[in-house]
Amino acid sequence: MKVTVVGVGYVGLVAAGCLAEGGNHVTCVDNDIEKIQRLKNGVIPIYEPGLEEIIKSNLKAHRLSFTTDLKEGVDKSLVIILAVGTPSAPDGSADISTVLEVAAKIAVFMTEYRIIVTKSTVPVGTYEKVTSVMNQKTEIPFDYVGNPEFLKEGAAVEDFTKPDRVIIGTTNPAVMELMKQLYAPFMRKSSRIIFMDPASAEITKYAANAMLATRISFMNEMSALCDTFGANVELVRAGIGSDARIGNAFIFPGLGYGGSCFPKDVRALIFMGEQQQCPMTIARAVQQANFTQQERFAGRILNFFGDKAGQTTLAVWGLAFKARTDDVRESPAIHCVEKFLAAGMKIKAYDPEAMPAARALLQNQIETVEDSYDALAGADALVICTDWQEFRTPDFDLIAEKLNQPVIFDGRNLYDPNYVKKQGIEYYSIGRP
Repeated sequence: MKVTVVGVGYVGLVAAGCLAEGGNHVTCVDNDIEKIQRLKNGVIPIYEPGLEEIIKSNLKAHRLSFTTDLKEGVDKSLVIILAVGTPSAPDGSADISTVLEVAAKIAVFMTEYRIIVTKSTVPVGTYEKVTSVMNQKTEIPFDYVGNPEFLKEGAAVEDFTKPDRVIIGTTNPAVMELMKQLYAPFMRKSSRIIFMDPASAEITKYAANAMLATRISFMNEMSALCDTFGANVELVRAGIGSDARIGNAFIFPGLGYGGSCFPKDVRALIFMGEQQQCPMTIARAVQQANFTQQERFAGRILNFFGDKAGQTTLAVWGLAFKARTDDVRESPAIHCVEKFLAAGMKIKAYDPEAMPAARALLQNQIETVEDSYDALAGADALVICTDWQEFRTPDFDLIAEKLNQPVIFDGRNLYDPNYVKKQGIEYYSIGRP
């Protein structure tokens, strides 16, 4: 099948690469000339395990191409996937202006029937707006499909090729069949495609992310309660996770959620509810709980150093919002670092992938190092913000030797408190005595 993907950001690039890997001929369109040129040369602008190999192999096989010419993409393909950004507007709503702008341009360029697939996360009712905008520009028939993405950064390739489910929002049986064929390479064991109307498809994405954000925030509130009673949140997690109705996913306490999806989607869900006079009280509470958890962790460190904060240097391990990505958007680690900087602290940081993005976001106010242990030299404490695998079994003797004082603040509960204590290190984690 011939497919065009408009927007080669995180979602678009993963979708394009995986669809090409499935045997389709995929044309990628983006208005960023520099990015397109780099991609033509096999240079990937994001870090995502497995993606670079897929892009390069499909470029070589001529199943994947990149262009800045939208008309070329419209002319080539029956299926046109929109994967452009829908960032948060100041009022919390999802800004779909780029989606509508691209849809209008596609309508102008169309010379025959096309299927417009929205993979961007868009608020309920976008299908009506896209349809209206395109009908104003063309009389050529088209179909709209809501096809939200459910990709976890750090595991996006596997999520796309081995999906839990694929949501297809359309009421046209012929389009259902075509979309079923598009995803057939990823449904070899069993079909996991769920068909529904476009409005339901659009709200499903928000409901899924809000539910996951709720689980994270609930567990973080439980960790705070455990702190006050001297209980152990890890034991609580094991206790509730063994209940089949609850399960173990997304109930790990930590600094809170971040990234490009959960914060934005929770805000948008709150906004949609307000617009319809249907308050999203749980989503609003989740948003507040997430902010409070980040403040609580940063505050604990600031209180520890008190009046000496201005003379304190912190070693920070982890800047990305989660492991296996270079994404620092709304990262809890960045939020905490900003609090430390505001208090006059100096930061020496290490992250396997996210240091360039973090330096840019923080306007070079932090020092970054190329080895995790180099961050410890001259530092007064180690703060762990991201659960990278390489942080899980460190050399505690070296940590104690390099730090000015052997103190660890662990925002991801990576270590056994009793074991760390035996190493002569003062250790503080989330919700554990």
